[in-house]
Amino acid sequence: MIKKTLIAVGALLILFPTMAFAEDPSAAQLNMGLNALWIMMAGVLVLLMQGGFILLETGSTRMKNAGHVAGKTIFTVGLCSLVYWAVGYGFTFGGDAGEVLNKFIGIGSFLFEPGLAAGEGENYPSSIFFVFQLAFAAVSLSIAWGGFAERAKLSVYLIFTVVFSAVIYPVIAHWIWGGGWLAADGAQDFAGSTVVHLTGAMAALAATILLKPRIGKFNKDGSVNEILGHNQVYTALGVLLLWVGWFGFNAGSWLAVGDGFFGFVAFNTQLGAAGGAVAAMLIAWMLTGKADITSMLNGALAGLVAITASCAYVDPWAAVVIGLIAGVLVFFSAKFFEKMKIDDPIYALSVHGAAGVWGTLANGFFATEELVTKVGIGQPGLFYGGGAQQLWVQFESVVVCGAFAFAAAFGVLWIVKRMFGLRVTEEQEIIGLDLSEHGSYGYPEQMKKTGMSA
Repeated sequence: MIKKTLIAVGALLILFPTMAFAEDPSAAQLNMGLNALWIMMAGVLVLLMQGGFILLETGSTRMKNAGHVAGKTIFTVGLCSLVYWAVGYGFTFGGDAGEVLNKFIGIGSFLFEPGLAAGEGENYPSSIFFVFQLAFAAVSLSIAWGGFAERAKLSVYLIFTVVFSAVIYPVIAHWIWGGGWLAADGAQDFAGSTVVHLTGAMAALAATILLKPRIGKFNKDGSVNEILGHNQVYTALGVLLLWVGWFGFNAGSWLAVGDGFFGFVAFNTQLGAAGGAVAAMLIAWMLTGKADITSMLNGALAGLVAITASCAYVDPWAAVVIGLIAGVLVFFSAKFFEKMKIDDPIYALSVHGAAGVWGTLANGFFATEELVTKVGIGQPGLFYGGGAQQLWVQFESVVVCGAFAFAAAFGVLWIVKRMFGLRVTEEQEIIGLDLSEHGSYGYPEQMKKTGMSA
């Protein structure tokens, strides 16, 4: 008994070191400590989603590009971290821009230096908030890479990471989360269906248009050749990692332990994901006669993307509906993009773009008065007596943010294409980016057996 007590006290002292120096820590100190612990854990979960992206993108592409896909993800997350620390965070949350300019961009907190601990009256340390927000910026960037997959030069990843992390993502995040003009309008995007997912998807769209399809994707008559990924187990495991990380993504965005409301957010998140997975599998099975695994995996992610904006604003039944619609939407949108001759190997446009738009608009229908009051942003949706006002604000945010992300990404990549080129040579693409960009294979033994065109 004494041993167990000593272990318990030691654990508490590790988690809440203020208890070692104060006989009677205040309720505010304990609350701050719990908040800090939760937000840090949530940030780690969101950062771990990069492992999900590595497996998802690697499994969805060919073996000859596996090492490249995995390696450039780690490289770009590192570069994103430095750029976001230097300028991106300041453009998002800087408070020195003045009343007029602050509507459009933040200024201040460049080369961010957090305090050693939370200040008096703060709910959590600024260092932990930075880590949490950085993880979101990195996720949006990884979404964009879907439009670059299997054909872009590594140097393009470097250039685009700098611009995206410094300007494109921070501007949109400031508009909605940093006190900008859409925040003033009452835009409801709890954890980023628009800020994170639509932004990344529109960058992916710009990239895939300028890079053009992979060799062999489309025939001269317009018919489509399916280019299969090399490992569906990787893809499924990647989806599962993303699913688990999403609890940090959504529930962590409450930024407090408090009365446990973050649990309700997590509850809705799970229902939305489940609805998306089931609906996508069933619609594919019904229309094609085959229970397509890829469609089901995309459906789970689409449900997660869609519920991201609304997880704190809607009742559980609505979370299920939002997920179900997202699952159906992702199936048909993938077919649409193929008909438009857009080569999207990771289905970023369908999963993060189409579902991101739907998830943001869904608040305009399903946001309840009670939950809107709880969160303190915007108005109830159309089905809860709020009229069309919130639906209009949601539509406005989708159109403006989507257009800005696409135009900015397209402009940057167009300049890079004219100056340096975006795409590897035909020979390099056929050999594979592992060998042509890095001088080695992700699967050296297998590539020796199967040949370079595997």
